[in-house]
Amino acid sequence: MKAWMYSTWYRRFPVPWDIGPRPELIELVKSGRIKPCRAIDLGCGTGSNAIFLAQHGFEVTGVDFARGAIEKAVAKRNASGVNVEFAVGDLTDLRGVSGPFGFALDYGVLDDLTHKDRAKYVDTLLKLTAPGSQYLLWCFEWAPRWWERPWHQFMALVPGEAEARFGPYFDIDKVAGQEFDSSKYPPAFSAYLMRRRLHLPN
Repeated sequence: MKAWMYSTWYRRFPVPWDIGPRPELIELVKSGRIKPCRAIDLGCGTGSNAIFLAQHGFEVTGVDFARGAIEKAVAKRNASGVNVEFAVGDLTDLRGVSGPFGFALDYGVLDDLTHKDRAKYVDTLLKLTAPGSQYLLWCFEWAPRWWERPWHQFMALVPGEAEARFGPYFDIDKVAGQEFDSSKYPPAFSAYLMRRRLHLPN
């Protein structure tokens, strides 16, 4: 969907993915696997995850291409009393936001992009992070069933895609997931915690 479509949705209707701070993030922060640092929420929506991080000692920037989402995030931030910087931006060509960030977070952006834009997203992530930076990716992930093939790239990663896209740059640990179950939606998802390597491939 285009940015204006998401903005309209955020402004006029409840969005089903706006469910507060995500459980994988909460567990990783409270367990100490992710420690306070300068952090960026890639596709922050209404800011729930960004605000949670700020409440736990992080210096946080949240970016979303939907202006309607950022409007709600700013209102939520003001009500919470924490300091989070929110900005409208396109993660395939992000301007006005400078790294490095010690932690980057993505709940549901990468799997919503075309294959071409996913490559641009990876380039953006590398510009925003540095050796040792951590990255949490939550994504829909399953092999397309035959009737999903025309649009699967707009809804999910295929198994092994995260490793293929990020493996040259990050050490990858799968920290949560749901095995494929056609009776559920999403039928499958994965959460990966990654750490950027000290040396990038030539």
